[in-house]
Amino acid sequence: MTAARRLLAATALAATALHAAPVISTFGPLRNRLMPGLSGRGRPGHIALTFDDGPDHLSTPHFLRLLAVRDIRATFFLLGSMAARSPGLVQEMSAAGHEIALHGWAHRPLLLRGPRATYEDLARAHGLLGDLTGTPPRLFRPPYGVLTGPAHLAVRRLGLTPVLWTAWGEDWRPRSTPRSVYDTVVRDLRGGGTVLLHDSDCTSATGSWRTTLAALPRLLDTCEERGWQTGPLREHYTA
Repeated sequence: MTAARRLLAATALAATALHAAPVISTFGPLRNRLMPGLSGRGRPGHIALTFDDGPDHLSTPHFLRLLAVRDIRATFFLLGSMAARSPGLVQEMSAAGHEIALHGWAHRPLLLRGPRATYEDLARAHGLLGDLTGTPPRLFRPPYGVLTGPAHLAVRRLGLTPVLWTAWGEDWRPRSTPRSVYDTVVRDLRGGGTVLLHDSDCTSATGSWRTTLAALPRLLDTCEERGWQTGPLREHYTA
């Protein structure tokens, strides 16, 4: 191999490493221990309740009604492509006091996108959600929880803060049950944690949102029994 080819190969390898290096943050135990901010670790007496992949006009209203009965607000990480189909629902969610956050425009892995495509995807959804609610979203959760170098640059340019989670329900799986979703969340749940669930099945097993909805009351009861307040991420870091 000539010197020029070795240099070209080394440059390509370095570019690939820079693009993919943040992927290490997807490893939950390591992230929770070394990156508490990215994991969504907040004050000990609070649990941040978050939902991904909405809004879905078929499923999200069921979650909104349940949360309204419990007088609880949550953070919804919305897809721009879904918000464009249900703009009135986005406005309803915001008016009800829920925090509207960004999940991108299309639910595609950021590892498959370059810097320009990454920024354009996030900026498109960011602009739409800001127009619908009157307030630009300030939080971002990448599809599949996978961050890249270009994604970090894009969120910084848009004034966003990336947030992942400390506990999830694995509620997207075809064989999930309300009991399995509850048990999976509670296994890793500690005061100050952030819970990831889904209010839509647009990227999950068909009808999986019904399983999540059925698991939610017991999960909220457990948080209350343990003395934890449950609310959106905007209340997670303040006394």
